Amino acid sequence: MNLSNATLKHVSVHLVGNKGNGQDFVASKKPLELDENDKYILKDSFLAKFSYDLDRYSFYHPSSLDYNQVYNYCLEILAEENTFHKNSVNIARHLFESSVHPKIKEGELYVCHFGECLINDAYVEAIGIFKTETKSNFLDLDVSKDDISLVMREGVDVAKFDKACLIFPTNAENGFDVLIYDNRNKGEEAVFWRETFLSIIPQANEYFQTNQFLGLTKQYIAEQLPTEFEISKTDQIDLLNKSVEYFRANESFDKKQFVKQVFDDPGMSRSFKKFENNYSETNDIEMPDNFDISTQAVKKQARVFKSVLKLDKNFHVYIHGDKSLIEKGYDDKVGKSFYKIYFDEEE
Repeated sequence: MNLSNATLKHVSVHLVGNKGNGQDFVASKKPLELDENDKYILKDSFLAKFSYDLDRYSFYHPSSLDYNQVYNYCLEILAEENTFHKNSVNIARHLFESSVHPKIKEGELYVCHFGECLINDAYVEAIGIFKTETKSNFLDLDVSKDDISLVMREGVDVAKFDKACLIFPTNAENGFDVLIYDNRNKGEEAVFWRETFLSIIPQANEYFQTNQFLGLTKQYIAEQLPTEFEISKTDQIDLLNKSVEYFRANESFDKKQFVKQVFDDPGMSRSFKKFENNYSETNDIEMPDNFDISTQAVKKQARVFKSVLKLDKNFHVYIHGDKSLIEKGYDDKVGKSFYKIYFDEEE
């Protein structure tokens, strides 16, 4: 995916309040009139948060895609460009009608039509939907010959939108390819944006599968494992390192091989399998026993697999290899715990 040469063709903006809280919906009468410089600035601001290493989704409806409103509004825009503004209003109204949860915030909804998006060596159009909920204060200086005056204004930083999605017409028969962005990413607002408004589901590709399995492994080691077994922080870090190393060293994933290699204790391996089953049921996803490993997902997850041992506020010990080279003890004389680290060379 390369969006560096993408163009912004049309933008319509609407005010969408929370219907459940009695707020208003205000639709604009026509698209924004922008010069080429404004379009260029907005295009870069809107697309900056999107990259191909995001999870990919598709529109969904349990009966038929014919009943997914956002999918069909986008489908009509892509088929007939002159319906853009009408359908931008339809998208905004659908968001308003869906906004009944008390935590959903009022905001501006920008619906954009992009061209020249390079996807898999082909140029395609795209629809972007961006919601801004957070206002910022700006200083506006008025400079005249005799004086300088300052006015404090409130507005929106377009580079800091709160929720967004980017819709490509590729994979149309299965509900398009959809990338989403949410600066909160948790709680009712995130679920609302994905499920209630957009009605999208993750694509079960190698990126999603790799990302999900590494995510559930991290959650198990960090949260569940200490509640069932006596395990030190260094052993937890060692298991995290083994997990990432398995995905780095292999091109394809085999669940039996992974569990045997990482959780060699029989009780721990049974505990992990039970946790995985509960995770799959809770999140309504299927985790296959075998899949191709996505190097992009491994790189992303490796950033949050913490190999840092934090000791009070004085030391951070980074553990990347053999845990047998670090020992924990307790000094009765000073009344403090200590770690002993063995090494060959100092750099």
